[in-house]
Formats: sequence, structure tokens, C-alpha cells
Amino acid sequence: MSQDLVNAAIAASANAYAPYSNFHVGAALLLDDGQIVSGANFENASYGMTLCAETVAIAKANSDGTLRKIVAIAVAGGPAGQVAANDEAITPCGRCRQIIKEVADLTERDIPVHCAHANGYDTYLLSELLPHGFGPANLK
Repeated sequence: MSQDLVNAAIAASANAYAPYSNFHVGAALLLDDGQIVSGANFENASYGMTLCAETVAIAKANSDGTLRKIVAIAVAGGPAGQVAANDEAITPCGRCRQIIKEVADLTERDIPVHCAHANGYDTYLLSELLPHGFGPANLK
């Protein structure tokens, strides 16, 4: 199932709107019922207003009422037409790691993040990608 999720992230990257960087990113979320929700990055001329693929997919799951069902995430990125062609895996940026942390805390899961590259994918637990993340417990 992990490879299917990675393939869904690669496919989602084709929908990226990245006219400035030409760096296309796709993300796919696996829900606990087997459904896959995907998203692609959406750039903005101001760059700071850009929406990452992971954020788009998570917001989509939230608007569909399935945020609490997320059990795994896959990410694939690279230049248009070359997504997942590099030897090194593309991992979520810091902002996305923090957004994934919110989901992890909400679901009480250490969410696996499958990061695509030319030879397949590497899997990291969110706690490995964001070892000292800020979450709801810090606000108590």
C-alpha cells in the first residue's frame, strides 16, 4: 500500500502550479478506510504565500471531515517532468512538518511519511523529521 501512496503523490505532482520555481510537489494521504486524498503545491508570485502540497492535501482532508482518519503521508517532488527522479528523497519543509505534527497529535499517531526518490522511497516517522515539535501539549 505504501508504494500505491507514493505513486499517488507522484501523480498529484502533475497538478502542481509552479510557474516560478518549476519545482512540482505532490502529496498523498492514506486514510484509515483505505481512501487516498492528494494535493499539489500552489505557488504565488510572493513565494511566502505559496501552499505546499502537504498543506493542500491536509486542508482538503480537513474540509472533507476526514482529518482524524489520516494514517500515512507520501511526498514526491522535483522539476516538472522529473518528479522523484533524484537519488535523494524530498522531505516535507519545516512548515509542513509542523502541520503534520498537528495531525499526529490530533490522531495520536506517529505518522509515517514516505518520501519518494529515483529508487523508490524512504520512510520516516514524523517524530524523526520533527523531533521537538511544538504541539497542543505545549499550550497547556
